Amino acid sequence: MSEAGLRGTLVSGIGSFYTVLTPEGARYTVRAKKKFRHRKLTPLVGDEVIFLPGEGEEDGWLEDILDRKTVCIRPPVANISLLMLVLCPEPAPDLMLMDRLMVQARRQGMKLCMLVTKSDLDATLAEKLQREYAQSDMPVIPVSVKTGEGLAEVRQAMRGETACLVGQSGAGKSTLLNTLFSLSLETGDISEKIRRGKNTTRKAELFSVEDGQIRVLDTAGFSLLEMEDVMDPTQLRLFYPEFAPYEGTCRFAECLHDREPGCAVQSAVEAGSLSEARVARYRQLLGEVREVWRDRYD
Repeated sequence: MSEAGLRGTLVSGIGSFYTVLTPEGARYTVRAKKKFRHRKLTPLVGDEVIFLPGEGEEDGWLEDILDRKTVCIRPPVANISLLMLVLCPEPAPDLMLMDRLMVQARRQGMKLCMLVTKSDLDATLAEKLQREYAQSDMPVIPVSVKTGEGLAEVRQAMRGETACLVGQSGAGKSTLLNTLFSLSLETGDISEKIRRGKNTTRKAELFSVEDGQIRVLDTAGFSLLEMEDVMDPTQLRLFYPEFAPYEGTCRFAECLHDREPGCAVQSAVEAGSLSEARVARYRQLLGEVREVWRDRYD
């Protein structure tokens, strides 16, 4: 150990206590110093950190958080290279949530993949989503832990990545990880009363599997994600790859594809070349981005 401390990765955290995993595979429990609170910096699972181990039974101390490559506000994790959007036939998929997550990921240069779990229950959902996102530069993989469909493809997509599974409670994220990597994560069922998933995962946890070739995060499910970051509304369309072929062909140079006269994206929707539902959600999101932009100095 150098005077500066050891280097490791935060793999879990409860309250003010965090578990750090070193490259050699050793685990330490550490606490964050008050300086992080003063800097309004919260340690996140996935952070690369410098820490000092404790002596004997004492906990160690988190000394520094290294520069983050990517940050997710929800789920609150860091240094993700691959965001895997998980949904299934039930609970009913929230595609607006998926689109928000896609924008969040693309703004930071993350790779994207959509996993449609429980495909043995309803194969038509994956087919529908494959059509809807066909031009979005994101693979849509039907997956079933019962039949084995898609498991090899998911494992291959994760290889060499730090992957994070995100989505609504009950979508089968923990069940999928248990099946893929022989883990023992707690899983839940669908609430019969409200037909929603029960949130059995209450914290983010990072696992290193297949001899370290894959790092994967299991995260708590959620159903709300607001676009709180200030973004110039003219930039949002740049995070929709399906719009790229139409850029520069609209009547107005700064067309936001919000039904302006001569909009090439609107013409593509009317011709059936672009998903009407996907473009409608883009316009809803654009309205939210405009509102945040207008209020940025309040």
